[in-house]
Amino acid sequence: VQLVESGGGLVQPGGSLRLSCAASGFTFGSSAMSWNRQVPGKGIEWVADIYSDGTAYYWSFVKGRFTASRDNAKNMMYLQMDSLKPDDTAVYYCVKGRDYSTRGQGTQVTVSS
Repeated sequence: VQLVESGGGLVQPGGSLRLSCAASGFTFGSSAMSWNRQVPGKGIEWVADIYSDGTAYYWSFVKGRFTASRDNAKNMMYLQMDSLKPDDTAVYYCVKGRDYSTRGQGTQVTVSS
């Protein structure tokens, strides 16, 4: 399993970012995936699950602001993040299912004015 996250950066409160996750080494199209995040010194927080058919479920803190999607033909997963808040600042990871050992290097999202 190899997962590579990208798309993070510095954004002002209220702004948007789109994260990407490139997957390889397993049958992505039939695998449930998740987005997670971690603030230094704290545990991993689950953000969203997305199933093989595109059905997604979200943590209440991000519901209505974040949208997970996937392109099974391209082995890609995405997280559109809108109305970003300073509390969204974290390293974001994509994970195969809920197996956190599969996470990639992560992508840093910083929300600050």
